[in-house]
Amino acid sequence: MRLRDEAVDDTDRDPVAVIHAALDAGITMIDTADAYQNEEMVGRAIRGRRQEVLLASKFGLVARDEMTGGFDVRADRAYVHQASEASLRRLGTEVIDLYYLHHRSDTVPIEETVGAMAELVAQGKVRALGLSNVTAADLRRAHAVHPIAALQQEWSLVQRDIERQLLSAASDVGVVIVAHSPTGHGQLHHARRTADPKVAGRLSVALDEIARAHDASTGQVALAWVHHRQSAHGTPVVPLPGTTSTTHLRQNISAAALTLSSDELRKLDVASAAP
Repeated sequence: MRLRDEAVDDTDRDPVAVIHAALDAGITMIDTADAYQNEEMVGRAIRGRRQEVLLASKFGLVARDEMTGGFDVRADRAYVHQASEASLRRLGTEVIDLYYLHHRSDTVPIEETVGAMAELVAQGKVRALGLSNVTAADLRRAHAVHPIAALQQEWSLVQRDIERQLLSAASDVGVVIVAHSPTGHGQLHHARRTADPKVAGRLSVALDEIARAHDASTGQVALAWVHHRQSAHGTPVVPLPGTTSTTHLRQNISAAALTLSSDELRKLDVASAAP
């Protein structure tokens, strides 16, 4: 489950309640990042239940000033240690189970970054390493320095770039793919209303038809499609939907049990294929 910092409107959207509901339902992976600015909240939420959680966080994105906006990437050795210490303190834990580089750097060799991350493993501050928003070449070079356990990349019916090169590299080195934004940053929940003509067209028709057949929402069908990527490609895939309410959490859990037929999967593949 991916946690971002959002305004709390009511009990249903209380992030601590969402985390507890997820743990009660048997979900174990909680994903955050220093850039999300909610590590302290996550730490408070899992206090007393730390042993139930596979805790993942990320580093490397540094906000620019308010005038320019956006982020820069820091991936040098000194910053790896600085960022990890800060995250450990905010999370209130002695070890992070899975620690990601949030985004590739154009200036720091991936070998330097992963070498520093490997030092955290040796020190017992991190259990496993991950990469996010990298290239296939980055993944191979990083894995040669230290085993990479997980690759977090966007993967959905509207974003399938991972299938070009990264998927093959991930399979070669044996990493788990953590698929973030599996509903296209939420647009597949409301496919007909999106401004994206591809989504509002043939993909929307396919999603609607399959959703009706399963008495499900289009977002649940889109999430189920990502769950089926493991069997389709023979590589372990963990969908990582953003979850902002307990109601949304229950819908996401139900999607994991949604079995799509080979014909339905084929229909979605065709509808989402690049023209």
